[in-house]
Amino acid sequence: MAKRIIYNMQRSNQKASKTGFSKVEFLLRPRLFLIFTVLILICAAHASGQTPFPLTNPDRLRYPPLHFKLPQAQRVTFDNGIILYIFPDHKLPILNIFAVIRTGAMYDPEGKEGLAELTGTVMRTGGIDTMMGSAVDEELDLIAASVKVSMGMESGSATLSVLRKDIDAGLKIFSGILMHPTFEENRFLLAKNLKTEELRRISDDPQKLTFREFSRILYRGNPRGRLASVSSVKNIARDDLIQFHKRFFHPANVMIAVSGDISREEAIAKVNQYLGTWHVSEKHDEIPPPVVNRGCGIFYLAKDLPQSIIITGHLAPGEGTPDFYPFTVLDFILGSGGFRSRIFGEIRNNLGLAYSVGSFYRGKSNHGVFGAYAMTKATSTVKVLSLIRSIIEDVKKGGVSGSELALAKKSINNSFIFSFLSADQIAYQQLMTEYNKLHEDYLVTYRNKIEKVNEDDIKRVALKYLSQEGTVTLVVGNENAFDQPLSLFGKVNKIEGEL
Repeated sequence: MAKRIIYNMQRSNQKASKTGFSKVEFLLRPRLFLIFTVLILICAAHASGQTPFPLTNPDRLRYPPLHFKLPQAQRVTFDNGIILYIFPDHKLPILNIFAVIRTGAMYDPEGKEGLAELTGTVMRTGGIDTMMGSAVDEELDLIAASVKVSMGMESGSATLSVLRKDIDAGLKIFSGILMHPTFEENRFLLAKNLKTEELRRISDDPQKLTFREFSRILYRGNPRGRLASVSSVKNIARDDLIQFHKRFFHPANVMIAVSGDISREEAIAKVNQYLGTWHVSEKHDEIPPPVVNRGCGIFYLAKDLPQSIIITGHLAPGEGTPDFYPFTVLDFILGSGGFRSRIFGEIRNNLGLAYSVGSFYRGKSNHGVFGAYAMTKATSTVKVLSLIRSIIEDVKKGGVSGSELALAKKSINNSFIFSFLSADQIAYQQLMTEYNKLHEDYLVTYRNKIEKVNEDDIKRVALKYLSQEGTVTLVVGNENAFDQPLSLFGKVNKIEGEL
């Protein structure tokens, strides 16, 4: 091997000479010279039976225990009810503000689904009491600041990122968007038309369509299951946005995290200056958690595709329950842990039956959602679904191995640390802990509680929550191309995507 490399070097030198480089000039190029030297050393060492760079399994590496101390943001409550978390960081002259609002799409009135999302969109684009929407855009561009407003299912958020020197200009706009949006008619109509077109195009994205319909079925009978459609968006008027904002955007409903190049005292003073006069207050009813078994069964949505998309899942423990920790580990072992997880390892690695496969678990404040998914060719649809079910049943019957458990716990705890890499992450995590009504020591004790999960805990939560009786299974694809009929799993409910 070494002789072959030297021979190739000589050939390369001859070619280099023809292009104007001499052998000496060629060899004196630092990078090439280093590469060839290392290759010769490796080949010589292997020829003598020695390994200059011993390969070690990463799992066998030994190092001192990592000690992680959770950084603490400072919490302040204002007289008007705003809760503020502050975490100064003076490395860069940037200020980041994150506001979370107790609202969300689950509060959309029946028949006007999509209202929350439109409200958030036009709050940002539709101007404030002192500036037109176009002027807001120009001012933000001028000071290189960014303001975003968005709505999720169970919360709304608004963010501001601005240079230290432009704090006042940024906060003037940010506070105006929160307190005094004007919802300009032209911006409202534009947002409404864009949302309508987006809904019309969902059917062109089978994966997005599948997850959307899975949520609708899973949350059947609960406001979380009522999703925006072309007809519901058509029913929304500008005044609906004004009323929605009035109902939910008030100081007692808002929590704010401030991080970056600012002191505690200045952060309090600035928030009080721009939001301290905000005294509007309205109460709203809490949305109840979803009911188990309301929409279980086998569902099929016809789509002329060469592949099928499968999701099977059910309600799971909430983030505030003791079962959250073992179920998090269980999900990692089943499918969210990547190459070493059971679903991914068997269906994709071993059998090559899916190009995307795994599981997910989202723990929320009063409930959770677990699901396993696969994207596979149509002719292996039923086989893949059978494998997913079989893998889940194996965990219920046989539990997990010690090595699986150890890897899952180590991976989860290591990734948890990376949730606190920046000042805005630190403030955000602690703010959301309170928003989700979790115990105040949730972040401090998280890693320890994950570490305490044992094999008996895994088997217990698997038996408790992984029941086929409460499972929703949705398959999107072309049933004429399936390897076997879906009716092998029971009665099939054919649905149409509600767009």
